[in-house]
Amino acid sequence: MKTILTVLSVSLLFLSCTVNKEKNFQVTTFEIPDISIRAIEAIDKNTMWFAGTNGQVGFTKTKGLSFEIDTISYDTLKPEFRSIAVTDSATFVLSIASPALLYKSTDDGKNWDLVYMEDNPSAFYNAMAISKNGFGVAVGDPIDDCLSVIITENSGDNWKKISCDSLPIVVNGEAGFAASNSNVNIIGDNVWLVSGGTRARVFHSENKGETWRVYNTPIVQGGQMTGIFTSHFYDSQNGIIMGGDWNQKDKNTENKAITSDGGRTWTLTADGEGPSYRSSVRYIPGSKGKELIAVGTPGISYSKDGGMSWKKVSEEPFYTIRFVPDGKSAWLAGSGKIGKLELTDQ
Repeated sequence: MKTILTVLSVSLLFLSCTVNKEKNFQVTTFEIPDISIRAIEAIDKNTMWFAGTNGQVGFTKTKGLSFEIDTISYDTLKPEFRSIAVTDSATFVLSIASPALLYKSTDDGKNWDLVYMEDNPSAFYNAMAISKNGFGVAVGDPIDDCLSVIITENSGDNWKKISCDSLPIVVNGEAGFAASNSNVNIIGDNVWLVSGGTRARVFHSENKGETWRVYNTPIVQGGQMTGIFTSHFYDSQNGIIMGGDWNQKDKNTENKAITSDGGRTWTLTADGEGPSYRSSVRYIPGSKGKELIAVGTPGISYSKDGGMSWKKVSEEPFYTIRFVPDGKSAWLAGSGKIGKLELTDQ
C-alpha cells in the first residue's frame, strides 16, 4: 500500500573550514530516519528528489524544511532504489536486485507507473540518466558477456535493452557499483559508462549507444571492491573518474584520474595526495571545468584546479552530491540524511 507522509527536518548547521580566499562552505543536514539514500536529483535551491531503501522516494520543495515521502511496493516487495532521473515532465526511479523495476511518476509521486521490468536473477542496475533531448540510459551488472544497458529515446516512456552483440565484452568479475547513481554520463550523443572489480574501464559511445569503444584506466583494479565508483564529464572532452578500494578507504593512490580527450586516455591526478576513497564527484557548474566537489564516507573534498590538488572541507560522510544549475549550492545524501551545501565567495 502506498503511503505519503511529511517529515519535518532536524537540521545540524555548521560552517566548514575555508579552503582558500575564494570559497566558504556551509552544510546543513536534515535527518530522515530509516532510509539510506544514494540517488538524488537537484532541481534548484528549493527543490530536490531522492530515492532510497525500503521502497522510499521523496522530495522537498521547501529548501529541506519538510519532505514528502512515498513508499512504492511491488506485491510484498519494497524495492531498493539507487537510480533516479527527473525530466521536465516526470520522475523515474530504478531498483537494483531482481526483479529490476523502473517506475515513472508525472504527478509528484502521487501515482507510479511501472514502465520497465527485468525479471532475471542476475539483474542488478547501478545508475540511470536522462538528457534534456529525451535520450536516457541505465546501466547494470553483466548478464551473459556484457554490461546490462537499457535506453529510452522518448524521455522515459519506453525502454529497450541493448543486445550484447552491440556492446563490448566484459572481463569475468568486471561490473559496476551502485554507489551514487554516477556510472552514466550523457552529453549530446555521447554516453560514458564506468566499471570496477577485476577491471576499471570506461565504455564510450558517440552515437547514443549504437556502437561502443572501451578504454583502460589507471584506477586500482583486480579486487571485488576496487575500481571506478563515480564519474562526471564537464563537457564532451573533459571528465573525471574516482573511486579506489572500498575495503581500504584511507588509501589515496590510484583512485582519481582525469581525461581531456573524451575518455580515450586517463591520467592519475593528485596520486598519493588529496582525497582517498570517494563515491561521488561533480564539477561545479560554471567553473569552466576547474572546480570539483567529491564526497564519500570519509568526508567532503574540494578542488579549484581541475582535480590536480584537493582540500578537505568537512568530515561529514555522504554518499552522493548533485549541484543546482547555478552552481551556488548542492544537495547531498547519505545514511539517514539529506544535506544542503552552500558555496559562497569570501
